[in-house]
Amino acid sequence: MKTLSKLIPLLLLSASLMAKGKDPVLMHINEKPVYKSEFEYIYNKNNSNNSLDKKSLEEYVDLFVNFKLKVEEALSQGLDTTKAFTSELNGYRNQLVKPYLTNPEVEEVLLKEAYERLKEDVEVSHILVRVSPDATPADTLKAWKKITEVAERIKKEDFTAVAKETSEDQSVTDNEGYIGWITGFRTVYPFEVVAYATPVGSVSAPVRTNFGYHIIKVLNRRKSQGEILVSHIMRFTAQGDDATNKRAKASIDSLYNLVMSGADFGEVAEAHSEDRGSASRKGELPWFGAGRMVKEFEDAAFALTEKGQISKPVESAYGWHIIKLLDQKGIPSFEEKKAEMERQIKRDERASMGQKAFINQLKKAYKLRITKGNQLQDFISLLEGKTLSDSTFQQSAATLSKPMMKFAGKSVTQADFYQFLLKNPSAGEKKDAGDIIHSKFNDFTDQQILEYENTQLEKKHADFRLLMQEYHDGILLFEVSNNEVWEKASRDTEGLAAFFEQNKTKYAWDKPHFKGRVLQCNSEEVLTKVKQIIASQPADSIDKYIRQLNDSVVNVKVEKGLFVQGDNKWVDYYGFKTGSQPELDNAYPFVCVPGKNLTNGPEEYTDVRGLVTADYQEYLEKEWVKTLRAKYPVRINQKVLSTIKKN
Repeated sequence: MKTLSKLIPLLLLSASLMAKGKDPVLMHINEKPVYKSEFEYIYNKNNSNNSLDKKSLEEYVDLFVNFKLKVEEALSQGLDTTKAFTSELNGYRNQLVKPYLTNPEVEEVLLKEAYERLKEDVEVSHILVRVSPDATPADTLKAWKKITEVAERIKKEDFTAVAKETSEDQSVTDNEGYIGWITGFRTVYPFEVVAYATPVGSVSAPVRTNFGYHIIKVLNRRKSQGEILVSHIMRFTAQGDDATNKRAKASIDSLYNLVMSGADFGEVAEAHSEDRGSASRKGELPWFGAGRMVKEFEDAAFALTEKGQISKPVESAYGWHIIKLLDQKGIPSFEEKKAEMERQIKRDERASMGQKAFINQLKKAYKLRITKGNQLQDFISLLEGKTLSDSTFQQSAATLSKPMMKFAGKSVTQADFYQFLLKNPSAGEKKDAGDIIHSKFNDFTDQQILEYENTQLEKKHADFRLLMQEYHDGILLFEVSNNEVWEKASRDTEGLAAFFEQNKTKYAWDKPHFKGRVLQCNSEEVLTKVKQIIASQPADSIDKYIRQLNDSVVNVKVEKGLFVQGDNKWVDYYGFKTGSQPELDNAYPFVCVPGKNLTNGPEEYTDVRGLVTADYQEYLEKEWVKTLRAKYPVRINQKVLSTIKKN
């Protein structure tokens, strides 16, 4: 089976593999040039020893030529034009391009910023005025007016009172705008940025997130407490149900007394905790830090200082808890935390910041120029009162063809933008035609820049070019080798048989083998039928007829193959005539062992199919390479070869 790790391992090498502007031709395969950089890349990756041995280099040149000859044959057969090849290669490319289409410096800054914030917790309250990310300009303006009015009020009024009256956060009636302690990644990124930038006791200016406009008040700051691991015992309460709540309090007090008198905490949690998810793990919860639990639970848990310490019953909005501290840890080092932070960054607004910075760099480098005129207005006018999916809009927009932008010598027209709109018709909740078209045009411009840059990666990055060449050739190598050698050998039964007969002595063995079956039957009647099948049917049909005896119930247990003495007790007794009769299986007490002893070696290739197939594949490959060497001319520049360096 083909595996990517075996066929073409992922290895990014630096652009220093190829000196700028100097990459001499090392060899010609069928008059096609193969450059020094490609050979050095493959050679260095497959030879880990540090010294460059002349003999080993010559041997590797030979292997490399064979490899390129097979690729050339795959090309001549058109295997690079198949849909399967194109799809597989594009799939690999789509994975590989991501690091090349972003600004790594921006991403590193974001990682370091995130890590610094993880070191500090911030206690916050907020007021929210909801507005959708895709709201109409009118709705956005309405929300903006409301949040600015709120901002003016809290200059003179109590923040909590104003929050209770104006905030559109559905939890405000319970928490009066108080969120609690947060740390990095605990809120959406714009909220996090402003919270960490606002001094203690101060109130922020309005900030827009996907939820709407927020005003944030920072109440306190502290050094991160790290993370803790706890288990808990819980009894649920119900709002407004005094009887249930009294029973819950009495129950939690009883359980507290039980564990404090020496009962095993985990066993009590398993038996009595009403949080059944954690009860099955003896009350254990996942590791957590600031902002992950309700305030009352979090405060009580972090107040525990010694492993094994148990809290008194503490009430939260969900019920009563008894908490036991199992372990605690500080913030890991940057390197230890880096992979996790990278995953978290990819899930929030930061994910696009590195690419956005990269796109802006490309716009300058490629001298992007938006063409002056009414090109966008043409689309806006046609879209008024319609949607992007409206057939009337699409029919009219399809006739537009004015130039819209130019960069890197490439001209982009309204027709190109129209095709983009056809493929990306969704406009969310936006109603304003101008807002929709301008937003889509920004996305379209970014896409055009990135798509063009994608076509330039091989020219700009030697490591990318070499890796893509390796993927390209590796896929072709597998397909052509499979067709010409591997599958061919497996299917060619006549060839396998002939090869076996010509090389029979190679497969001789140094001790006798028994070729046959061990058949254990559950009745004498079945044994009689088995013997009749063996006596009357051709050798290649016996297994089929025996399987029929096991139609709905296993009447016969079968073990078939080549055995040496010691492999099977029944073969030893009946086949090799050694030892005493084995103890019978009460369920299958009737046994026969038909077969023959082979003294010197196998009698046919199927006896050693695996070995013969592997050898036959090797034979076919050698013959195939001879044919390719005769078919395609090879010229090697020895002067260039002498300059190969071992990295």
